[in-house]
Amino acid sequence: MKVIQEKLPASQIGLQIEIPSEVSKKAYERVVQEFTRSVNIPGFRKGKVPRQILIQQVGSSRIKAAAVEELVENSIKEAVKQENIEALGNFQLRSSFEELVSQFDPAQPLTFSASVDVQPNVLLKQHSGLQIQAEEIKPDPKQIEVVLQQYREQMVTLVPIEGRAAQIADVAVVDFIGVLSSSDPEQEPEPIPGGEAQGFQLELAEGQFIPGFIDGIVGMNPGETKEVEAIFPEDYPQPDVAGRDAVFTITLKELKEKEFPELDDEFAQDASDGEFQTLVELQASLETKFKQEAENKTKSNKEQSVLDELLNHVEVDIPETLIEQEVTFMINQTGMQLQNQGIDVRKLFTQDMIARLREQSRPDATQRIKRTLAMGEVAKQESIQVQPDELETKVAELLKELADQNYDQPIDQERVKAVVSEDLLKEKIVDWLIEHSAIELVPEGTLTQEDDLVEGELAAEDLGEEEAEVAELVQENATEIETATNDLVEKAYPETQVQQPTQSADDLKAEVDVEEIAAINEVADSETAAKGRKTTKKSKPTATEE
Repeated sequence: MKVIQEKLPASQIGLQIEIPSEVSKKAYERVVQEFTRSVNIPGFRKGKVPRQILIQQVGSSRIKAAAVEELVENSIKEAVKQENIEALGNFQLRSSFEELVSQFDPAQPLTFSASVDVQPNVLLKQHSGLQIQAEEIKPDPKQIEVVLQQYREQMVTLVPIEGRAAQIADVAVVDFIGVLSSSDPEQEPEPIPGGEAQGFQLELAEGQFIPGFIDGIVGMNPGETKEVEAIFPEDYPQPDVAGRDAVFTITLKELKEKEFPELDDEFAQDASDGEFQTLVELQASLETKFKQEAENKTKSNKEQSVLDELLNHVEVDIPETLIEQEVTFMINQTGMQLQNQGIDVRKLFTQDMIARLREQSRPDATQRIKRTLAMGEVAKQESIQVQPDELETKVAELLKELADQNYDQPIDQERVKAVVSEDLLKEKIVDWLIEHSAIELVPEGTLTQEDDLVEGELAAEDLGEEEAEVAELVQENATEIETATNDLVEKAYPETQVQQPTQSADDLKAEVDVEEIAAINEVADSETAAKGRKTTKKSKPTATEE
């Protein structure tokens, strides 16, 4: 078979294929025999229909179309194998299928053009000495005060109050019954669904109840009964009462005030379950914790900034196959997260919603793939590898952690090893980039405010509220360093193998039943097929012809 290659944009290879006449003739005869065995023509038994009658009944064009389809599909696969092309997929017919059918002569060679996606070539113009900015996160001393106050709230004692009226910050125990008001004085008050309670305890604080309710209790004395006017907010969850006036008959049964423990060593012991003996030790522990969190966030900001800047120095034509794979991976990851939250993804992820999410996710998917390719090129050029002893140590730690958590599923140690290897390699690449870049630390909020505003506007503008939440999860997945292009860099750079396994090390600790999100894959596949990924439409006999 004669094949001429042509380099095309977007990491595609064009193929001009000439199929020998003897191959065309065999394919045509095979299709004729298939129709002969399957088509039901009155007056003839299956398999005994004369050729001329068959062609008249079925149609010459239809038989030719089936033969051409078979020839095109088989010859593309054969050409890829013959030419040693590392094809990723996305086989497409560039010639007009209708013209091929109309010009098809089984006794003559068949020539057509097609294309396939191949591994992209990566041009990394710079990866050392990158000039970047990253937000520095500093610990807030007030965080310690906030946490200590939270501990005090948890350890508070309620003390009965006598001899004074209720005031803000008290805790009240009340009986109440509410009715909806009406502008018509002759109309009977309408009971509020669920608007009645006995011995109801609440803190007298702003925002704790509907407007007017708390203010009505303030000033009451224990044993007093009073009618209080209140208004249900317009956005109240129950539409039947939203925005309506109400009257509550309230009886103040008890009044209590909070008595907080003193900030002393005894408090520190109780708050930490005996871990710390003094208040100074507890405060020092909180200070260390918040300092470490701030350092981790700063490091994360450096990582994200250096990877974002790296993208500005890489040139690569990303094939459609990888983009489609990455989009599917991102949506599947989101589905797994939603499933872990108890959401029925089969009902949520309709075909229309999947189609919109796939379109929304394409820019992020493209960036993820581009970033992975750039990281792989850095690893290749700088000979960054994971040492066997590092890998074994980390694998042992993870296996021990899984065992300590009573992980009840069989553990595939080779799979764990592959996952850990990828995580370690990515860490090494990012650490190398940070070490060899000039990073200017800027105050928190300097770089993120504008980006957050734009992202929020896009989510609200393009999707509904529910879908915007899902899209936000997809986008959060897109910010991770990992990608789903499993064998992409493994093929391009076998020494480095920067790729995303099916799961990360953290994922191994919290697996879900992936069958529950099978609907996502099904809908995603149907969406991909609808975009014309197949070379031709099937022309084989239908059910009515069997």
